[in-house]
Amino acid sequence: MAERDLDNTGMLGELRRMVQTTGTVGGIAARFAGHKMGLRSGGASHAEDLKSVLGGLKGPLMKAAQLLSTIPGALPDDYAKELAELQANAPPMGWNFVRRRMTAELGAGWEKNFRSFGREAAAAASLGQVHQAVLTDGRRVACKLQYPDMKAAVESDLRQFRMAIGVYHRLDNAIRQDDVVEELTERLREELDYRREAANMRLYRAILADCPEVTVPAPIDEFSTQRLLTMEWVSGRGLNAAIEAGLTEEQKQKIARSLFRAWYLPLYQYGVVHGDPHMGNFTLRDDYGLNLLDFGAIRIFSPSFIKGNIDLYRALQTGNKALATEAYAAWGFDGLTSEKVDVLNEWAGFLFAPLMDDRERFIQEDTTGVFGRDVLTKVHEGLQRTGGVKLPREFVLVDRSAVGLGSVFMRLKVKMNWYQLFHEIIAEFDEQALAARQKAAIEAAHFPDGFQAP
Repeated sequence: MAERDLDNTGMLGELRRMVQTTGTVGGIAARFAGHKMGLRSGGASHAEDLKSVLGGLKGPLMKAAQLLSTIPGALPDDYAKELAELQANAPPMGWNFVRRRMTAELGAGWEKNFRSFGREAAAAASLGQVHQAVLTDGRRVACKLQYPDMKAAVESDLRQFRMAIGVYHRLDNAIRQDDVVEELTERLREELDYRREAANMRLYRAILADCPEVTVPAPIDEFSTQRLLTMEWVSGRGLNAAIEAGLTEEQKQKIARSLFRAWYLPLYQYGVVHGDPHMGNFTLRDDYGLNLLDFGAIRIFSPSFIKGNIDLYRALQTGNKALATEAYAAWGFDGLTSEKVDVLNEWAGFLFAPLMDDRERFIQEDTTGVFGRDVLTKVHEGLQRTGGVKLPREFVLVDRSAVGLGSVFMRLKVKMNWYQLFHEIIAEFDEQALAARQKAAIEAAHFPDGFQAP
């Protein structure tokens, strides 16, 4: 009964969520329409209100908004600016929720498994919150507790999200996001299963076993369930705090190298991406290595898709438009004309530019952001002019990672030879070797029943 009371996933829970979100999404749709007709109706102030409402909803609608903020032209500028700042820092729920969640997952008397259990949340995000605890054997652990009614929230929010996107599509044809919504749907449903997240952690521990600059905490399986994830506690401090305290160039370069390898070694050597690189999902060790956290948004790609990424990089390096066209096809773009390929190359060239420049440089040399906005505007206008594109599902988290990680490097204000870092990882790329490494890592991760390899 406690389980049903806590996680009412039936019609009542979905109806309650829809009442919460319908006004918000209806307002988004109306303001989208006003934006396209030249009516600003509050502009940035409405976007600020929207950010506040989404942050309080503690759910997938906020994640959807964060993701859309990284795709060129997917949102009007005011909304993209505000939603890009959402960092999933929703207020935590109180002790009554914690006690009920722990009882539902571990049974009555769950406290006997712990020497101590922190009543106050150490961190709070969009789908759950984290408490620090000590097991009876003395191990310090983090217990991630899923908020109540999240299944209903996901299903309700996804319907609302589809409605908002449908309205926007009728107003702007540059980016067709049908597959983006399907990708988001699948990833969000996966994030609700903490057994899947525990397997993702084991996957990353296997992938990064020989990468000493990155720590991946181990899940504690005997105290984990579908809605409770217990893992090793790893100590570290936030990047913002470290920047504000002051960092030397050497320290910044150590951090940048750790971040780069934590994201791109899994992608280009194993076909796996961590799709959420914002600064709340990692902490810094005392040696300026990295603790990597939150493994809900993990995507595994086919080896052929990774080859398409590298082919696109090499096509941009050499100006080989035919190879670029083949690469986009491998990504899942279809109906491409010569002009559409030129437009897509503008965006890809912007993202890959630091990786093609064999010298120490900032990740984006125009620190004002004007150049980036100009590129986005040019891409958006070009896609509108040429009839638009349908974004393939595989594009979503790769783009999110590149943009998100680039934002972190900009915040760090670090100069690196990004070309050399990248070539360390892709120097001996071989599609079949990647497939073999990926298969071994997936087997080591012990995914729950129902998992399907790409």
